[in-house]
Amino acid sequence: MYSLPGLYAIADAAFGDPVELARLLFDGGARLVQVRNKNAGAAELLRQVESILGFAPADARVIVNDRTDVALLSGATGVHLGQTDLPVLRARAILPPNSLIGVSTHNLEQALRYETEPVDYIAAGPVFQTSTKANPEPVIGLHGLREICAGVTKPVVAIGGITRQNAGAVFACGATSAAVISDLLKYKDVARQTAAWLQYNSNIN
Repeated sequence: MYSLPGLYAIADAAFGDPVELARLLFDGGARLVQVRNKNAGAAELLRQVESILGFAPADARVIVNDRTDVALLSGATGVHLGQTDLPVLRARAILPPNSLIGVSTHNLEQALRYETEPVDYIAAGPVFQTSTKANPEPVIGLHGLREICAGVTKPVVAIGGITRQNAGAVFACGATSAAVISDLLKYKDVARQTAAWLQYNSNIN
């Protein structure tokens, strides 16, 4: 099974061109990048993912948000599924063997459901208030994250409002990885911020 890094970086089109954002994240040292473009059609997203794969470092992994079809056609590492996306079993049947599949969950009940499904990691959140979703799910807080981490055996990716300032508490709950958007992409020098995040992460893990 692929070992998740501490930093799960997301190239979110809400902050600019996801292709350029992914390039900067890789330049800063990120080695797992999710491509997220909620407003793009399949053709546009496919072009973006293929462009990113064209320059991604050999040891990097590229995950497509929501779209199993784009992950398949592009040859990406895998897909991240939301609660209303394609069911995990369908996605697993479509994608090549060893593809990475993750799923978003927002409470312990949802997380436990995926313990018996073929997912590689369970994302849990939002842990804190987040501005990257128009209609976010209720905040689960550190207590909710700790509950999920203790209740499942699969790696947990914490998501939602995570910064370098609160990451220590997130990892202390048992999370394997922290999915980060704003605390990387809102800065003028994304590559430098990513490098700083990785340095901080190495000090707390």
